[in-house]
Amino acid sequence: MSTIYSHTKQTLYKANERGRADYGWLKTHYSFSFSNYYDPSKINFGVLRVLNDDYIAGGGGFPTHPHANMEIITIPLEGDLAHRDSTGKAEVIRSGDVQVMSAGRGIEHSEFNHSKTNPVRLFQIWVFPKIKNTAPAYGQKHFSEAQRVNQFQWIISPEDAPIEGSLTIKQDAYFALLSLEAGKSLTYEWQRKGNGLYALLIEGSAQIEGQDLTKRDALTIENATHIQLKAQENSQWLLMEVPMSL
Repeated sequence: MSTIYSHTKQTLYKANERGRADYGWLKTHYSFSFSNYYDPSKINFGVLRVLNDDYIAGGGGFPTHPHANMEIITIPLEGDLAHRDSTGKAEVIRSGDVQVMSAGRGIEHSEFNHSKTNPVRLFQIWVFPKIKNTAPAYGQKHFSEAQRVNQFQWIISPEDAPIEGSLTIKQDAYFALLSLEAGKSLTYEWQRKGNGLYALLIEGSAQIEGQDLTKRDALTIENATHIQLKAQENSQWLLMEVPMSL
């Protein structure tokens, strides 16, 4: 299958064109305008507002700070992150886990590297909710790497239309992880008409509909119903399908 539509829109975002910051204990890349990084062409992709690629040194972290009316997803790639929040939650988010925090009408939390010596690498993602001022909520789950080899592993789905086994958020968004072996192809089919897809290549090299991507490159696709992913070498993906209207 192919997405050969005259109205399909694709935009490539190269990894080396992301915003950067180095705070010593935190080294990060911003896919969207955030903190001191501002690019008017990179404010958001539909309801997807933040995609930060963070490296936190041993002992480093974010002191207690507030959030409101945002769905916050944390995906550790390496190491463990200690979480505390004003609802009383005190958890360790480990590599392989996914955490969801619905800030709702207001929540305060802190995030620190659980180790004093080893780094943590993670993605932190913010999504605008479709319902505001709800009660804060928290979810966390471990997702087996074996269950995403050459198949989509759904980690996030809408609260009112959940996919079995996934965590849920207050938005019509669907996130999947995928480990695609070299030479393999797989077709991604849209879960909801009108959504856009933000496809991030975490590791490896691959193609989407003939477009070459390397590590941390991303491709956005709008006005399509399916696209084909092909791994040139073993590759890891984070696929984020989100509404395009705020």
